[in-house]
Amino acid sequence: MGVTKKFTILHSNDMHGDFLAEQEAGGGPLTGGLPLLSGYINKVRAEEDNVLYVISGDMVQGSIIDSDFKGTSTMQIMNYLAPDVVALGNHEVDYTLPGLLWLEKIANFPIVNANLYVKPYEKRMMNPYFIKKMAGFEILFTGILTEKVMDALALDPLVGTFVSLEEAATEVGKICDAFKSDDIDLTVVLTHIGFESDKELAAMLRPEWGVDIIIGGHSHTLLSEPERVNDILIVQAGTGTNQIGRFDITVDDDTNSVVEYSWQLIPIDESIAEPDLRLAEFIESFKDIVDRKYGVILTKLAQRLTHPRREEETTLGDLMADALAEMTGANVVLLGAGSVRVKELGPAVTLMDLMSCFPYDDSITEYTVTGAVLERMFGHWMRTENRDGEGECYQVNGAVRAVYSDAAHALQSLTVDGAPVDDARTYTVLLQGYHAKNSMSYLNVTPEELVAAVPAKVEATSAQGVLKEWMTAHQNENRSIEGRLVYEA
Repeated sequence: MGVTKKFTILHSNDMHGDFLAEQEAGGGPLTGGLPLLSGYINKVRAEEDNVLYVISGDMVQGSIIDSDFKGTSTMQIMNYLAPDVVALGNHEVDYTLPGLLWLEKIANFPIVNANLYVKPYEKRMMNPYFIKKMAGFEILFTGILTEKVMDALALDPLVGTFVSLEEAATEVGKICDAFKSDDIDLTVVLTHIGFESDKELAAMLRPEWGVDIIIGGHSHTLLSEPERVNDILIVQAGTGTNQIGRFDITVDDDTNSVVEYSWQLIPIDESIAEPDLRLAEFIESFKDIVDRKYGVILTKLAQRLTHPRREEETTLGDLMADALAEMTGANVVLLGAGSVRVKELGPAVTLMDLMSCFPYDDSITEYTVTGAVLERMFGHWMRTENRDGEGECYQVNGAVRAVYSDAAHALQSLTVDGAPVDDARTYTVLLQGYHAKNSMSYLNVTPEELVAAVPAKVEATSAQGVLKEWMTAHQNENRSIEGRLVYEA
């Protein structure tokens, strides 16, 4: 054994603008929020010698503070946290590709990605790696994105990415091969592809590349211990700021490997650290602006509506799909379940609440398809393997009843307005622009099929605006689970 050195790696992922601490109803300790998270990071940095803090994508999107400032507020706040390196997530491109490049310029920290390219010139868009020199050791970081980044960039002909796991593994290998001669002591891949995909990726990485750790994101997975595949340690830290991952590792300079490690998922609450008050003040400076701007009451619901899991029918999803159906008259509304960014809403709903709940200001377009195409769409997105926390699922309006059999791996029945869908009849379907652009991967229907029967009709340029108008005109609304989406074992 050669020279060894101990390091502590703290890691977050999918923070989604989760800036502020929360308290359970009825009291209890404050949990999460960036001031407490920053307090814990500051504490560890003071207690340990060689500390690294990394983020595996999706810093932005999910809060009104983030969306109102188009991510610039998040980048300024992240500068205060001072991560050592960050990987891109799919939501980092939500504010357009030029917006991403603007955010990168604001960041005081390196942002790495190895598989996003400007296609005609075979040039990577971001820095593909970052080497951190610490305590006489060299630590290589590289980043890999989920293929969903291509969804947001689908109409940009110049941008491409190597999205399959095999291609991603090859990109990691290119980076690792290029720096073998530099005597890299530790190699860490920051991914945003989901935990199950992380395990598949690890199995594909060649031992000669020397990857030691994969720190992931995207699937919001909470772990009790690392997974080990192909002698690579794989971890993830859920979502938000209620917890942080912590690796304490010993690295051998001779073998360039981890010879000892411990890992914990650390809960972030008042018992673990003092809040960083200066960061709290900085966040409040943004919050004061949005509070004044978005504090108006839009509506009062009869009770709190919830959206605990995007893969199933939810009361909040029902309400929003119904609102779009009523305002547009479409037979079927397919509302992207991931568009609903909160787990509960109401009873009182402010404009800020709505924008935090539904931050995507996307268009909504009506398409006319045959019953056969409609059944194919439902059979595709309701399939078992799509409901894994990574697939794109939908909420539907009250006219729809769909039953899917997991045992048969098939759609069992689909009715609209109480009648079975007729293969030969046509139906109007409402889609958000993002989902229409990616209809083949999400719904197994080509863009050409969507407009084969009747030209598309843009119902609104802002789905968020439609929901706002509907809510102001509807008081004391309520919803309950009524079997719009049923999954049979």
